[in-house]
Amino acid sequence: MTFASMVDKKEHVYFMPGMAASHTIFEYIKLPEENFQMHFLDWFVPEKGQSLGAYAKEMTKRIVHPNPILLGVSLGGILVQEMAKHISVKKIIIVSSVKLKSELPKRMVFARYTQVHKLLRTGLVNNVELLAKYAFGETVVKRLELYEKYLSIRDKRYIDWCIHQTVNWNQMEYPKNLVHIHGDKDAVFPISNIDNCTVVKNATHTMIIHRAKWFNEHLPTIILD
Repeated sequence: MTFASMVDKKEHVYFMPGMAASHTIFEYIKLPEENFQMHFLDWFVPEKGQSLGAYAKEMTKRIVHPNPILLGVSLGGILVQEMAKHISVKKIIIVSSVKLKSELPKRMVFARYTQVHKLLRTGLVNNVELLAKYAFGETVVKRLELYEKYLSIRDKRYIDWCIHQTVNWNQMEYPKNLVHIHGDKDAVFPISNIDNCTVVKNATHTMIIHRAKWFNEHLPTIILD
């Protein structure tokens, strides 16, 4: 152990955004600097045919602290669970996400068996309104300008890959060091399919943005508990 690591008493928290979103979705999240250091990850376009596991392993190369806390939103929540299969982590926190394939909504299960998701009009990713709906799970016309600033990747291959990985995710068990935070108004992953989670009342799929105050109040305790 180096002297620097002995002096460093902070918890290192790595934040992973949801599909197509950049780390700016966490701009309102603030953790006490004396106890925590925040680090932000961003998506990259996967190689052709790359598996979710291989992608997750590649993403772990961006983790530079031992035994960190990983926090992921939506598909980012799925990704951090896969990352934790390659490195030791103190805790996994998923937000607006799923921890088991049984928590996927019926329409995604249907897509898994019919491959209907391959017919989605992802070629229109330059249509910001459509991309925002994929990324944030709600019609965002009124706040389109707001959401546009949070979008990072508009590559068709990346969007197709994300949808395919989500509907085909096959996790049957989740680790004990996982904490699931979910809004009861989430339209992408309905709360009716979710078990064993901390419920945030009247919160939607975008609660990491719109309910930042809740996270700022509760995350420190959740991380240290």
